[in-house]
Amino acid sequence: MKEQFLEDLHLNSKNEQQLIIINKIIEEYAKEGYILTLRQLFYQLVSRDIIPNSQKEYAKLSGLLVKGRMAGVVDWEAIEDRIRVPHLPYWVYDIKDALNDTIKQYRLNRQERQDVYIELWVEKDALSGVLKRITEEYHINLMVNRGYSSCSAMHDAYKRIRNIVDNKKKVVVLYLGDHDPSGLNMIRYIKYRFIEFGLNSDVNEGNLDADVIVKHIALTDEQVKQYNPPPNPAKFSYPRAKWYVEKYEKTSWEVDALNPKILNKLVKEEIESRIDMDLFDEQIEQERKDKEKLKQFIKQSEAKQ
Repeated sequence: MKEQFLEDLHLNSKNEQQLIIINKIIEEYAKEGYILTLRQLFYQLVSRDIIPNSQKEYAKLSGLLVKGRMAGVVDWEAIEDRIRVPHLPYWVYDIKDALNDTIKQYRLNRQERQDVYIELWVEKDALSGVLKRITEEYHINLMVNRGYSSCSAMHDAYKRIRNIVDNKKKVVVLYLGDHDPSGLNMIRYIKYRFIEFGLNSDVNEGNLDADVIVKHIALTDEQVKQYNPPPNPAKFSYPRAKWYVEKYEKTSWEVDALNPKILNKLVKEEIESRIDMDLFDEQIEQERKDKEKLKQFIKQSEAKQ
């Protein structure tokens, strides 16, 4: 929704043209059901050669979006901030409202009876809004690391996964992160943390007998070559960056730069290649039947009143 709070928007012709392009990009992704973060919008502009890839341009874009929204030019709901989100306790108007809410939210464990347990881990919270479309559809646990997972978070993950392994299921952790020294080292970090906790862990399915496979699905060398995302300077402050610089020189790439549709396609293909889709579809059909029963229950209750 566009809402105006600023009467006069003083912009040069270049910025006016950028706002037109920004709205076109927003509309393009809105048709697909995506809401972009500021970072994702920035990379869309960079990849289309609208602006250069620099922190200065990122800051300018942030300021331009503030003006554009305040002036009623850009939709307020077009850009999401995943950090500053208020949380209101759940409430309903009455019992009927609660029952209708139950129908909307009702779902079974869509991964029940599957031979493999899958989790999706992502380095950045900014991508969680995009990825939730897939993880919620397939009932996959989504874990946002925000950089390196803390020891406490890794121990919590260990306890969760230990229970799965003890029930004779294979575990696959699908990992998405930046192609930079810390992002690539994260894969090894996760593996060795699990080993420290006593799990037989491996990377990228080199050991098929491992209890836990950590699969790097983005951002990989192949994807950098295929999709050509905008490059960034490598993070030399990272203490173990030497090996990275020797291999990739002074360039890194952010996973945010991949088109959200590409990210969803990558995740969806990984999930569907590992689960029994017939069992999955059976759960969806059972959900539909159960919801019909709940609707009939509401009708019968209303008829008795």
